[in-house]
Amino acid sequence: MIDVRKLRMLAALQRLGTIAAVADELHLTAPGVSMQLAALERELGLALTQRQGRRVVLTAAGAVLAQHGHGILDQLSMAELELEALRSGSVGHYTLTAFPSAARTFVADVCRSLLTDPGSGLDLTLSTLEPEAALAALTAGAVDLAVIHSYSNVARELPRGAVANALGSEPVRLAVGTGDRRPLQGGAARLGDYNGAPWIVPTADVTCYSMVERACGLAGFRPRIVAETMDFGVQLELVAAGVGVALVPSLTVDRLPDGVVLHDLTVPVERTLFLATRQPNANDPGIRTLGRLLADAAAERLTASLSRAAAN
Repeated sequence: MIDVRKLRMLAALQRLGTIAAVADELHLTAPGVSMQLAALERELGLALTQRQGRRVVLTAAGAVLAQHGHGILDQLSMAELELEALRSGSVGHYTLTAFPSAARTFVADVCRSLLTDPGSGLDLTLSTLEPEAALAALTAGAVDLAVIHSYSNVARELPRGAVANALGSEPVRLAVGTGDRRPLQGGAARLGDYNGAPWIVPTADVTCYSMVERACGLAGFRPRIVAETMDFGVQLELVAAGVGVALVPSLTVDRLPDGVVLHDLTVPVERTLFLATRQPNANDPGIRTLGRLLADAAAERLTASLSRAAAN
C-alpha cells in the first residue's frame, strides 16, 4: 500500500520543483521531506528522485508515480468535500412518502425549494400513501421517510423501530352549505345539531373515517352516510351541491367552493402532522435537514390555511 502522505510530497515536488518549496507548503523541514521521499523509494524498491546539479528532480518512475498521485489526491479532496457535505446534511438521496394533502402542499414546497437551491445536493423520490400504508412501507425499508398524521380523537401507534417528530397541527372544521340555518354557539358548530343530517365521509379503511365516526359518536349519534370519498376537494364540492355535510382538516382545503362555509367545532378535533423515520436513521444529517425544511414549510402552509379560514 502506497503511503498517501509520502505520495503527496512526491506530487508536490513535481509541481513545485524544489524540496524547500515542498517543505514550505506542507509546513515541514527540508530534511524531513527528503527522508520521507527516501523512505518511499525503499518501500517501493524504485528510485524516484535523482540529483541534477544542486537540485533534486524526479526520475522517470518518480514522474509516473507523481502523475498518478495528482489524480489520487484530487479524488481524495473530492471525497473529503463530499463527506463534509454528508456530515452537514446538504447532499444525499432519500425516498419519502406522504398523504395526499401534505404531498401537494408543504412537501411540494420543499421539493421546489430543493430544486431551485444551487447549494443543495439533496434529492427526493416521492410517493403518496395514507399513513397506515406509509408506516408499513417505512418499516419494510421501502421508504426512508413518511409524512403521516394523527387525529386528537384517534390515537396512532408507531410500529416498533420507528420514531416520529411533530411538524404542526391543524383544526378539523365542519363544512356546510351557506343555506344551513342551525345556530352556532360562540361562532362554533355543535355536531349534535347534525344528528340525522346526510354526511359525506372518507372511506372506511382509513383513520380519517374513524375521526368522523368518533366525533359524531361523542356528540351522541352515528352519521347517516350518503357519500364516501378520500378526496376532500370532492367532499367540498358535494357539500356545495347540497348532498350533505363533512368534516375537513384545514390543510385539505385548497379552494372553498361557492356555497360552502367552514365552522369551528364546540368540541375541537385536531390533526397533527408527523415526519416518521426508522430509529437507526433518526440522526442521519440529511434526514435532519429534511425534517427542518418540512417543519418550516408545514408551519407556513398551516398559518396560511388558518388565515384563509379566518377570512371566510
